[in-house]
Amino acid sequence: MAMKRIGVLTSGGDGPGMNAAIRSVVRYATSNKLEVMGIFRGYFGLINDELKLLNHRSVSNIINRGGTILKTSRCPEFLTVEGQKQAVETIRKNQIDGLALIGGDGTYRGAIELVKKWGVACIGIPGTIDNDLNGTDSTIGSDTAVNTALEAIDKIRDTATSMERIFVVEVMGRESGYIALQVALAGGAEEVVLPERKFDMPTMCHEIVDGNIRGKVSWIIIVAEGAAKGEDIARQITEMTDLETRVVVLGHVQRGGNPTARDRTLGTRLGAEAVRLLMAGETGKAVGVISDDINIVDFEFAVSKKKLETEAAYRLLKILT
Repeated sequence: MAMKRIGVLTSGGDGPGMNAAIRSVVRYATSNKLEVMGIFRGYFGLINDELKLLNHRSVSNIINRGGTILKTSRCPEFLTVEGQKQAVETIRKNQIDGLALIGGDGTYRGAIELVKKWGVACIGIPGTIDNDLNGTDSTIGSDTAVNTALEAIDKIRDTATSMERIFVVEVMGRESGYIALQVALAGGAEEVVLPERKFDMPTMCHEIVDGNIRGKVSWIIIVAEGAAKGEDIARQITEMTDLETRVVVLGHVQRGGNPTARDRTLGTRLGAEAVRLLMAGETGKAVGVISDDINIVDFEFAVSKKKLETEAAYRLLKILT
């Protein structure tokens, strides 16, 4: 049976470029005579029937906006069979034939439940600033998040140099050091602390003291939140070196702001591809881009642990310090 109506939702942490993906889903679908139901607040809205019919004009002037017009949330209720049953009832009540789901690991795992247990057609669109999903070189929001963090770090370096201080900058990355590694390289940081590699505090402090003796007056140390707390690192540096250390936690500022051109085009391409796959009768798949070509993988592969190659980049960082 041909699809007549699809649903689109954003779930989990928001990221710049999600609105571009929503816009693409809606306009590509309506251009192919499909109706689109916008589902608000992710799986929570699916459980509680928070839906609205979207048309071409509903997504006007959103491609440049950060966040998501559909709102988002985390939904523990969806982890239960009862919660999933309510969500499926909403899908059937609203005569939705398939879902385009924009989000990260948790969103995809929820989609796996819908596909396998309840037979709902689902296609995933990778939206997470952590860039920790397999099957795509980049996830929607990650490029903007890196550039937002980098802009802040550039400004911190100005004052670090002027005040002759050590700055520890904590960036997002609960289980992935992607943002931290990218901004450390691009920002010319002296050190980076990542969840993916063992960290040696005494060695770093020795390097700081040795550099200070040789006349080096400022340091920038990037810390991924999943590896350590910036405050703890800063305190230990002060205790071990007796040098003044400041900490900056960038926090949720990395999630906001206007998406970069890269995130807008990524969201646009992948949103359209998700609709095309649903129309073709596909399900249980996630879309992505590898070497600028559209790539399609199973949800299970997309959520398997993504390996972040750190050693070559870290060696380069230290050589250039």
